[in-house]
Amino acid sequence: MLDLSKVRKPRFKVQVAATGVPDQPPEADDLMQVRSIRRPPARRALAAAILLAAAALIQPFRTAAAAEGKLRLTVVDKQSGRPIACRMHLRVGREDGRIRKVPSAPFWHDHFVFPGQIELKLPLGEYFFTLEHGPEYVQATGRFTLERNADDAKTVELVRGIDMAASGWYAGDLEVRRPLEEIGLLIRSEGIRLAEVVAADAKPPGRGDKLVEPPACEAPEGYTWEVSTGRLEHPGGSLTVYGLKRPLQLASAGGEYPAISSLAAAVRKTHPGAWIDLAHPASWDLPLLVAHGAVDSVRVVHGQFCRDEVIDRQTGLRERDKARYPGADGLARWSQQIYFHLLNCGLRIPPTAASLSGEVPNPVGYNRTYVHLEGPFSAGEWWQGLRAGQVTVGNGPLLLPLVEGKPPGCVFHAPAGAAVELQPLLSISYRSHEPLRYLELIRNGEVEYSLSLDDYVERKGNLLPLKFEQSGWFLIRAVSEISHTYRFSITGPYYVQIGSEPHVSRRSAEFFLDWVYERARMIRLDDPEERRQVIDAHRQARDFWQAAVARAAAP
Repeated sequence: MLDLSKVRKPRFKVQVAATGVPDQPPEADDLMQVRSIRRPPARRALAAAILLAAAALIQPFRTAAAAEGKLRLTVVDKQSGRPIACRMHLRVGREDGRIRKVPSAPFWHDHFVFPGQIELKLPLGEYFFTLEHGPEYVQATGRFTLERNADDAKTVELVRGIDMAASGWYAGDLEVRRPLEEIGLLIRSEGIRLAEVVAADAKPPGRGDKLVEPPACEAPEGYTWEVSTGRLEHPGGSLTVYGLKRPLQLASAGGEYPAISSLAAAVRKTHPGAWIDLAHPASWDLPLLVAHGAVDSVRVVHGQFCRDEVIDRQTGLRERDKARYPGADGLARWSQQIYFHLLNCGLRIPPTAASLSGEVPNPVGYNRTYVHLEGPFSAGEWWQGLRAGQVTVGNGPLLLPLVEGKPPGCVFHAPAGAAVELQPLLSISYRSHEPLRYLELIRNGEVEYSLSLDDYVERKGNLLPLKFEQSGWFLIRAVSEISHTYRFSITGPYYVQIGSEPHVSRRSAEFFLDWVYERARMIRLDDPEERRQVIDAHRQARDFWQAAVARAAAP
């Protein structure tokens, strides 16, 4: 029999600074303090800070079985009482013990998923587990022991901390490499509304010119996965292409010829309406691709950011100055700084995030892109929202920003000589075992100010006001306090345009101009015509960035 004498319910602590968090609150006995919670008016919003409890500890419970023990486990949403699909990390003995798989449950790296109910048949002994349903739910951890002569069952409740969809924010994962037959359960277990599955690369064997067909089962209601996705690899960078009607079949031997910008142009021609995402900001040909208008988005939260580590490799990427950008934080700040330089050149390119689950150790949805929609969710509307820049991206705290009642991507206009004053508002949700390290407002690529959690709560979610007398942009960044990896989130940028010209920084334009020269010196092609074509593409990029330097009105 189960010993339930030491079992207690997981607790969920919430601290609400003011009204305005559109959420389904837990029961009153699980709250530290709750004030009125409702959806903010269209152009007014009071922000809130939500503090999720530390891992909801389920005290050790014991069950008994034969030589191979059996435990029927049910995981339910606490509020509804209904089973909820989830991810489980199961280890032998202790938190850092040997990883255990479970037959028939979809497994990757160190975890498996199940639809809310599972029968665990395991060797006798003690086990440590972690249960998660994406970042919107409180994590549950605990232990159980399998002993002889019993066959038992246990129910675990997961507590929702915040409902992003209730506020119009829908999560997507822009690159998943897991088996198609598992995708429906995977996205449901993580709360991912849209998953892009890379199942059809440049010449899939045995598939001819047809895309890989999705499995016979349909996506769960309210969820979507798309397999019309391909990957284009080049020494200058990797491009993920969405919205394909047939696989990418481009004439490239994997070398410098043709230039990646020419390959992207061929994609545009043969796949009208396709979306091209640059898979890493430090890709050598980022300045070339941007100059040729070849990318729709840049993946700021990429596959080097993993749940339990940061993969700090430089192969195929422009190396950062590790003295200036040391460690895991340095890799993240370098990736973001490159993106900030793009914004400083007057470019309005939205950021993205992707887990690369199936290629790197991440679960599906670990790195995720939230897109804000005014109406119901659909894949088409989600992509339109991404194009408008109505996004937050990250793997850390969940951000709900509003500036003058508007989501990110908004452009605030004023005539020449006028000034623009703005009041950013922010709701933020995070787990208490991963406390907020800092909250920053980035303006034109520099930290405008930083707030502690205490300062943020005292201001009731109202960040410090901003005044613009010249064109510019800003966004919000939050970073978690965690030692073994780097967890952060940023909002998409807001833009301010005073007069007819956007903000263009000379320093940022010169940053990319120097990059183009450095990249061009790396090209090695023996064929004179091939070399001429590739160098010509880089010369066009040089001219683009020289023009940006010439029109720069900011330092």
